[in-house]
Amino acid sequence: MEKIDSLIEKIKTQTPQENDLAELLAVEDKTEMQKIFRAADEVRREYCGDGILVRGIIEYTNYCRNTCLYCGLNKNNHSIQRYRLDKNEILESAEIIHKCGVKTVVLQGGEDPDISPDFIADIVSEIKTRFGAAVTLSSGEWEREVYKLWKDAGADRYLLKIETSDKKLYEKYHPDMSYEQRIRCLEDLIDLGYQAGSGTLVGLKGQTPQILARDIIFFNKYGFDMLGMGLFIPHKQTELGEEKIGSLDMTMKMLALTRIVTKNTHLPATTATASFSDRDHRLDALRSGANVIMPNFTPGNVKKLYEIYPGKKCVTEAGVDPVDTVRQLADETGRLVDLSHGHTLKWEYQQ
Repeated sequence: MEKIDSLIEKIKTQTPQENDLAELLAVEDKTEMQKIFRAADEVRREYCGDGILVRGIIEYTNYCRNTCLYCGLNKNNHSIQRYRLDKNEILESAEIIHKCGVKTVVLQGGEDPDISPDFIADIVSEIKTRFGAAVTLSSGEWEREVYKLWKDAGADRYLLKIETSDKKLYEKYHPDMSYEQRIRCLEDLIDLGYQAGSGTLVGLKGQTPQILARDIIFFNKYGFDMLGMGLFIPHKQTELGEEKIGSLDMTMKMLALTRIVTKNTHLPATTATASFSDRDHRLDALRSGANVIMPNFTPGNVKKLYEIYPGKKCVTEAGVDPVDTVRQLADETGRLVDLSHGHTLKWEYQQ
């Protein structure tokens, strides 16, 4: 028991070491895990406060040119009904986000080869002009010139998850993609002045506590402004359809230890943690270091079609005000809903 306390204190105050993180990630005793979660909650309160930031997501296309083995949107899934929102549909959803008082719009989509960079730039510019919102893009890998185009149009943030910083695992689960290219994209985003985000998919076969520990060290090295710890949920129409679901405990430990190490990084309670059982485990995430919730504002007629994994919580919450859901989670955790722009805490943001 005392060893866990000393390891937590060590990673909190010193440069984190792989073996220390791996040992904490390997903890299975529930009482000892709670120590990790409580420590993360304390760090979150000290560095981020009690507000739960709200980001409104619009999933604008489910077309994708990639073949990621875990993702239901991959181009080899011929069972999925594809869609692509037009400009008016995206702006209508952004207006709903604005009317709900939410000041961040997240435009998320597959790497759609038939959507031009200029189209995205135009949407970003109009959202900024009409609603004064912060804009986060999550649109995959592009050349630096495209990222600059979107930054010049007004995009504030970009989320590009590494999923695993282990090169062999990355290339195993991302056929025809390059690990070096992913790193290049992340470095370009940081260099161009984006508030940059990444993250891990927890539960991929072949992951070990050592590999996950190296993910945390990777995140700390790059100083990302936001990070997402996703839970692997197998999709039947993918090559990993028969694999086991990832471990919720491991996902929560990754979230908590990332909070302790990175201090003031924005960390969401991801929708996946609410989507695989009757219990909404976003509550557990909020008690383990998370400070962001990302409700879904994709139009209802296509929302169910953006199926990276099955059983998404936002699909089963039809008719529920997304912000009211955040308020309920805030009430249950004794926290506050924060509808501010919620810019990075890593550097003084210049509007």
